[in-house]
Amino acid sequence: MKNLNHILAKGEENGYVTLVQHLSEVALLAEKVANHLGLDTSIAQKGAILHDIGKASSLFQNTLKKNFQRPPGFLFRHELASLFFISILNEKEKYPVIDMIAAHHKSIYKDAGGKGLLDLDENEPEVFEKHIKGFDEWSKDALSILEHFNFETKTISAQQAKESFYEVVNYCQSKKYGYSQWKGVLIAADHLASAMSGYIKPLERKLFVLPDLSYYHSRKSELYPLSLISTSDKRKHTLVTAPTGAGKTDFLIRRCNGRVFYTLPFQASINAMYERIKDDLKNTDADVRLLHAASSIKLENGNLKEKMLQRHIGASVKVLTPHQMASLVFGTKGFEAMIADIKGCDIILDEIHTYSETTQAIVLKIVEILCNIGCRVHIGTATMPSVLYNRLVDILGGSNNIYEVKLPDEVLDTFNRHIIHKADSIESLSNIIEEAIHQNQKILLVCNQVKRAQTLFNDLSERYSHIEKMLVHSRFKRGVRSQLESDLRNIYNNSTKACLVVSTQVVEVSLDISFDLMITECAPIDALIQRFGRINRKRSKETIGQYKPIYVLAPPNEKTEALPYGLEVLQRTYEALPNGNLMKEREAQALIDTVYPGIEFVNIDLNAVFKDGQWMIKELWHNSKSALLETLDIDSVACIDEADRDVYELATYEEQAKLEIPVSYRSVGYRGLDKSANGSKPFVIPSKAYDKDLGFLVDFAKPEFYNVSLRFL
Repeated sequence: MKNLNHILAKGEENGYVTLVQHLSEVALLAEKVANHLGLDTSIAQKGAILHDIGKASSLFQNTLKKNFQRPPGFLFRHELASLFFISILNEKEKYPVIDMIAAHHKSIYKDAGGKGLLDLDENEPEVFEKHIKGFDEWSKDALSILEHFNFETKTISAQQAKESFYEVVNYCQSKKYGYSQWKGVLIAADHLASAMSGYIKPLERKLFVLPDLSYYHSRKSELYPLSLISTSDKRKHTLVTAPTGAGKTDFLIRRCNGRVFYTLPFQASINAMYERIKDDLKNTDADVRLLHAASSIKLENGNLKEKMLQRHIGASVKVLTPHQMASLVFGTKGFEAMIADIKGCDIILDEIHTYSETTQAIVLKIVEILCNIGCRVHIGTATMPSVLYNRLVDILGGSNNIYEVKLPDEVLDTFNRHIIHKADSIESLSNIIEEAIHQNQKILLVCNQVKRAQTLFNDLSERYSHIEKMLVHSRFKRGVRSQLESDLRNIYNNSTKACLVVSTQVVEVSLDISFDLMITECAPIDALIQRFGRINRKRSKETIGQYKPIYVLAPPNEKTEALPYGLEVLQRTYEALPNGNLMKEREAQALIDTVYPGIEFVNIDLNAVFKDGQWMIKELWHNSKSALLETLDIDSVACIDEADRDVYELATYEEQAKLEIPVSYRSVGYRGLDKSANGSKPFVIPSKAYDKDLGFLVDFAKPEFYNVSLRFL
């Protein structure tokens, strides 16, 4: 056979992969994905081999050469050249394979860079001529590669290639609304093969393994009342309402029959849940993965390939945030691959009540889409307004479709843990704090804004310099934040001496800590109930019936001081809370419904690609990243300390992530700060704008505070 190793899929700078190797790896994975979806694996194999065959073109091979400079007007899309070969397929194979080839990089229409097939057909009169150059020569290599993969081939003339090309154009112009499963198969396989090249064979056995969840079925205890309730109900979906510590996580997992996607709202809670599930399933062959912006830090002890695998298809259990599923709602690039991965799986949406209004609208839309693609949806909450609960019941198809679980009042009474006190200001509580310190208690103080948390931490540091203390919020370097969370759980949480922890909302969800006293700014009632769960959390026969104090500070007078919450909801919450009395779990629902008699649901249909049970995007189209998604992703901007810049620019992806500080775009975007061209292109902040104990200091994030001596080094 002819030696084909000189024909490359990737050049030297990207790992030097031959086209034959890449196509064989994509084909292996495409068959695996197709089999998982119940599609014809032989079609998947053919589409995978043909998808990049256009890379055999000498035009493409030249682009891989070192120091290649694109001449003016140069245009070559390898996927378009791959379409020249569809005449070797039979009628049954042809259209699925076109779906796999035509849009695996660019949306066929309205591509952000105008390089989609129909964009080029419309705006580039010589699109075919530019791609056919040298075809008589390079097609021989392409056909040799196809023969290597046992295709029956025939010589293809330039005229036949042209007919095939325009047949595809006509086919793409007639596309209907919906999504293409075949495109999803190819993108999922292609991305994974590219990331894991050379490791596909051992990896392939780990894909789509159903997790053995029997461990969760074996754990029963009266302390966790949900562990005593059967999960064998035949209804498809689940809605569980129960207090923190009732065994919700185990219950939701026991409801799962297939592969599991476990979503939680915050990075801290996701890290903790990933560690927990990975440990629970360590004696099984389940492949447990973690997915969020800083997941590489959590996995730094794993090998590089393990880290790269996290975002790809086929995990047994994947722990993630709903933002990672938002591509389904907005039809952004790769959404069909997400569907290929998630279709028919069990999706757990835990702590669903904690989202902001817009995120909540996205989560509700995700639930609609999950139902449409045959998923089983299991929702857990400690607190949820009845209006939101009823909306979810409607989306999930009504009570006949949902196993609804709530604990009876006498069981809820055993979860009463807190005496609530109202206070005008933190200054009025000095005696309370001093007495708690004297009693060697662990004290948690929670602010709603980072800046206020920093100020409070400074005040307490001066006043109680001899006491162990820490500040935790989201505006630290990611590597530091990961360590702070670990210290909070493992050192401060287990302390036998007095300690002070000042925090923001990051402590609200799934951080398994149990402190003795809380002083908190007023937050919406559902968030407060979550927050309260960090006090007196450890549950044993001895602690049931023992109560610990929580002091809630009066809401501010100004709307800006109330942010990120609305002032009115804080005022309604404060009014509804008991004062000097027990917070009763059996009354929590009534409290929540008093504060939220109705909810204005945000309508995102204008931006969404799924509406009223129908797809509103055409097959083979995808959207560029949604502006709504950008505004939503409030921590999507990273910045780095100017003193770290040189290290950052030479560091690996994982090391870069550790140095990044997630901040809101508002706080750095309009200040004329430098940006690094590397990694995630972070803003560069003055060293004066970052303190190792306090984190990001917004007031100093301005160019006039740059260190002049660093500028000239």
